[in-house]
Amino acid sequence: MAIEGRDETNAGRIRLGMVGGGEGAFIGGVHRMAARLDDKFQLLAGALSSTPDKAARSAAALGLDPARSYGSYEEMASAEKARPDGIEAVAIVTPNHMHFPVAKTFLEAGFHVICDKPMTTTLAEARDLAAIAKRSGKVFVLTHNYTGYPMIRQARTMVADGELGKIRMVVAEYAQDWLAERAEDTGSKQAGWRVDPAKAGAGGAIGDIGTHAHNLACYVTGLKVEKLSADLSTFVPGRQLDDNASMLLRFENGAKGMLWASQVAVGNENGLTLRIYGEKGGLDWCQEEPNKLWFTPLGEPKRLLTRNGAGATAPSTSVSRIPAGHPEGYLEGFATIYAEAAALIRAATEGREPPAGLALPTIEDGIDGLAFIEACVKSSKEDGAWVSL
Repeated sequence: MAIEGRDETNAGRIRLGMVGGGEGAFIGGVHRMAARLDDKFQLLAGALSSTPDKAARSAAALGLDPARSYGSYEEMASAEKARPDGIEAVAIVTPNHMHFPVAKTFLEAGFHVICDKPMTTTLAEARDLAAIAKRSGKVFVLTHNYTGYPMIRQARTMVADGELGKIRMVVAEYAQDWLAERAEDTGSKQAGWRVDPAKAGAGGAIGDIGTHAHNLACYVTGLKVEKLSADLSTFVPGRQLDDNASMLLRFENGAKGMLWASQVAVGNENGLTLRIYGEKGGLDWCQEEPNKLWFTPLGEPKRLLTRNGAGATAPSTSVSRIPAGHPEGYLEGFATIYAEAAALIRAATEGREPPAGLALPTIEDGIDGLAFIEACVKSSKEDGAWVSL
């Protein structure tokens, strides 16, 4: 079911292209499912691999017109711009090092951009891309997908409404174990590039999953991290990037925080959790049980809030697709970002204000993510010295 109140003025699907995400790629399939879920997009073109034969096979498997399967993203941007029925937006699902050149090319060619995180591999590139996006006048959306979860929207509303009072402490964790051995021993295609600094950037675990934890902490609390002290570790022999990170955070309102991100924590699958404590109460959310949010008012029993259940707020219910008790999760959270991106793109195309209530990640969140990564690396190199973002 489409998200109520989103993109109601134009029933036509947005013509979408994709760069990356060919055969064997996990995240490309996720983006395609998310784009289809609310029926806002139609995938029509792609440069699905840097290897032309693989790109052609991938396009054929998806049923794309062979004439719109391209051997390079530059060719795709040029050809689609020349077509009267060319794409309107592009989804970028490549390894990190390609985000900047691909996004730059498509923004300057006049296309809207939906980009996987992190936005670029360096803070300088992120700032350059923000300037390019501003000059282009096109929509740029960053897919921090966990911000699309209904109970994260619920938590954000409760904090903004003052139900927790002034925020004192924020604890974010993201624990996985899929890189607990050498990348070549995992049998995963994506494991290789995620531990390669030439493709992933300066951050390993902090770039891949630490940015999610950082983004979520800031998204829900409405606060920015001012300073951090980080200890990055590389436990797997021969690995060039961090696979475990622990840090202390100082937020702009005086709140303190802790963040742990690990991809070598054996026994953890996708352990993203967020705990927020204020003067009047606390919140506790776990991604592996995403339809539940625990709320404890000071001096009162703990309360379980559920997606679309009693006490659900409008920002939460507006991104819920099915009745309470039916699980929603990862794909639906991603789809919420795509649905809200569609609303922004349609509004921009029609020269009107976007619908109220959209709360998706922006290019500014991308800049914050790269500032976070660079501060973590600098702090760790200086033996955990406090570094300003």
